[in-house]
Amino acid sequence: MKKGFLAKNPSVLIFLLCLAAFTLAVTLLSEAYGVSFLSTSFVKTLGKTLCLCLVALAMDLIWGYCGILSLGHFAFFGLGGYMIGMWLMYARTEEIVVQALAGGPLPPTPEEIVTGIGTQIFGVVGGAEVPLVWFFAHSLTAQLVLVVLVPGLLALVFGWLAFRSRVTGVYLSILTQAMTLALALYLFQNDSGLRGNNGLSGLQNLPGLDEVSQDALSVWFLWASALALGLGYLLCAWVVSGKFGSVIRAIRDDEQRVRFLGYSVENYKLAVFTLTAIIAAIAGALYYPQAGIINPAELAPIASIYLAVWVAIGGRGRLYGAVIGAAFVSLLSSWFTGGRAPDINLGIYVVKWVDWWQVLLGIAFVLVTLLAPKGIGGLFDLYQGRRLPDRKGADLGPDDSSLQEKEAVQ
Repeated sequence: MKKGFLAKNPSVLIFLLCLAAFTLAVTLLSEAYGVSFLSTSFVKTLGKTLCLCLVALAMDLIWGYCGILSLGHFAFFGLGGYMIGMWLMYARTEEIVVQALAGGPLPPTPEEIVTGIGTQIFGVVGGAEVPLVWFFAHSLTAQLVLVVLVPGLLALVFGWLAFRSRVTGVYLSILTQAMTLALALYLFQNDSGLRGNNGLSGLQNLPGLDEVSQDALSVWFLWASALALGLGYLLCAWVVSGKFGSVIRAIRDDEQRVRFLGYSVENYKLAVFTLTAIIAAIAGALYYPQAGIINPAELAPIASIYLAVWVAIGGRGRLYGAVIGAAFVSLLSSWFTGGRAPDINLGIYVVKWVDWWQVLLGIAFVLVTLLAPKGIGGLFDLYQGRRLPDRKGADLGPDDSSLQEKEAVQ
């Protein structure tokens, strides 16, 4: 009898059950639907952490499985936030403008409403007209489509140009970083149509839900983030478990050999690059309504570097490792930078973790790279008693993560 996907991949089912249990526990401990043990701000932090875990999954798929170190995936994350943020800000401002004009002697015309919206949103950058890029901002459906379409098209075009030129390795990483920097610099300009350095704000206020408290909204977004992470994990596990996953792992380990075997390496790379960009954009669309604001600084190249650090610390080439790394570093960062970690008085100097957290993160990355290349996820291998196969003195291959168990027993 043929086994189903979950039967052949029990780790996926275990992850989904753990995620469901976590979501239920947070709900029961929340202020909105539980015993008020967890504050609303902390529930939002947990919801944002789940979104970061989702973008880490995308990073692990493109880097850990396909071998492409992209330093630009946080740009797609930010674009997803901008797309949904445009609708949130436009619709919320429209409600405010309509209420303000309702007290006039005559009902406001559509032109007056649009002018009022433009003045409210773009007055901070010296404008009064709604730019063309906001053409679909009034429609939630259209902006949800753009959450997928805009980052997906950008990744498709960029990937096609890069992969057809056979740019690989560090040069490709530099190109992705340059793309991110160029996009961030463009968004910093006031004439970009997205309010320049001011970004989009007030995103935590959902239009039409004024009567719903923030504690309830935080739980709703937690549910949505957990659902997206669960579906994203299921999708990524399905991608890497079949023939497609075998091919992209082979590309990671020996690209030239795969090309000589007749596979279209560029098409496989492009498919993975575009898919992971869309996953990152969906994560961003869920993250920034919980954060409440987005600006071009969120797209800075350093953010994508942090993303690579999360995956490396969690364990590259393991989907659960990416989730563990993102959750671990994100929550630890919130603890250190939030002033919860006590300062250490050394007598001649006081160590303040708010200032030293990034240094600690960098040291952790170096130590993991040198001493534990499998990251935190490698601990599960030790627990399960997994060992490297006895290849009778043969080389492990281009990548230490390429175990090739079937060859090892021959």
